Amino acid sequence: MNDALQSSTASHVLHRSLRQNYPTAVRGEGVYLIDKGGHRYLDASSGAAVSCLGHSHPAVLAAMRGQLDRLEYAHTSFFTTDAAEALGDELIAHAPGEMSHVYFVSGGSEGIEAALKLARQYFVERGEPNRRHFIARWQSYHGNTLGALAIGGNAWRRGMFAPILAPSQHIAPCYAYRGQRPDETSELYGRRMADELDAKIVELGPENVIAFVAETVVGATLGAVEPAPGYFKRIREICDRHGVLLILDEVMCGMGRCGTLHAVEAEGIAPDLMVLAKGLGGGYAPIGAVLASAGVMEAFDRGSGMFMHGHTYMGHPLACAAALAVQRTLREQNLLENVRTQGKRLRARLATRLGDHPHVGDIRGRGLFCGIELVADRASKAPFDPASRLHSRIKSEAMQRGLLVYPMGGTVDGRSGDHVLIAPPFIIEERHIDEIVDKLGAAIDAALSAATQTPA
Repeated sequence: MNDALQSSTASHVLHRSLRQNYPTAVRGEGVYLIDKGGHRYLDASSGAAVSCLGHSHPAVLAAMRGQLDRLEYAHTSFFTTDAAEALGDELIAHAPGEMSHVYFVSGGSEGIEAALKLARQYFVERGEPNRRHFIARWQSYHGNTLGALAIGGNAWRRGMFAPILAPSQHIAPCYAYRGQRPDETSELYGRRMADELDAKIVELGPENVIAFVAETVVGATLGAVEPAPGYFKRIREICDRHGVLLILDEVMCGMGRCGTLHAVEAEGIAPDLMVLAKGLGGGYAPIGAVLASAGVMEAFDRGSGMFMHGHTYMGHPLACAAALAVQRTLREQNLLENVRTQGKRLRARLATRLGDHPHVGDIRGRGLFCGIELVADRASKAPFDPASRLHSRIKSEAMQRGLLVYPMGGTVDGRSGDHVLIAPPFIIEERHIDEIVDKLGAAIDAALSAATQTPA
């Protein structure tokens, strides 16, 4: 074995980086994670906006133990389970619009893949097999499997695999901080961005377009960017007029993260298909879901009567039991109210600490889903040189202070720009908010000091 490789891999696990030594997490307590050395980290990003109930929640653990005592696994080609049926009923009872069915998978990327296939088969069942185009937005992220990566608009993630990705179509993101004109109202900006979809559908031919795919509130790639007022109402009108499906990706922004169970509730519309994950199961077991409208499912019912897709672990009873316990706990403890209350406090504290910072260009978000965009110059909004890897420095400085946040680069165009995503558990308290802001402010200052003193 290569000596350098052997020395850098004490573990046989292929980690995200071969050159980084990761601390070993051994325990979780509420909003904190503890490593093998006893160091405590406030999980201010819930991992990747996953751990909505924090760690070791007794109600969820009890539900999982109970499910394991009854049944650990049954293949869905033979059986359904009480856990899957109960979770399906729970999700449909609180779903937007006229959703009628739920398809369970093991995560967000699988959910996007399933939604794409559902949408394609929907039109085949209707006798429209020529429909083949999906339209999405640049500076989006929909997952790392090949289909999800193909429709995603994250240039950095796509670059390595571009030659093997299926062709897809993209329009500009609704990103007011960098896209709105000085003489333009928010409503007019939103309409202008939505009308790019109309133009793209006309260009491709409506009879050839399957669906438009978008994150309701953009997550990791842009850092908690809300849509402009009226944007999604206009998108819904355009899709309806052209007979195109609307697929909303709420893997990261959904299931209470933005202060309502589904982020789309604030937009006054409903999609045809919606993908959920992350906060659905709170990290207690891998699970994702696709919600399908009655209109979509009617075509299947009148046609073949089956969906040409499947996974070994879909509808896994342990994952479904865990997710059901998570969702019931959200309601029983009225945690959506806490998301709204603590979210306002978080943004207010961030504004006080960083609002006048010379290198903080924008503080944004909804609920407990907040983004901070860093800039080299506030007036011009010029980003830092990507070579400085400012986002990585912030992550490191925060961890040294016992804080976990989710910084990313490529905010502006897939190459330049840095932001920090903050998405703490819904059980967060005021004292935790203060700890997050104090430690993050110190980490940003330290990272900026190092970045500005180190030649690119």
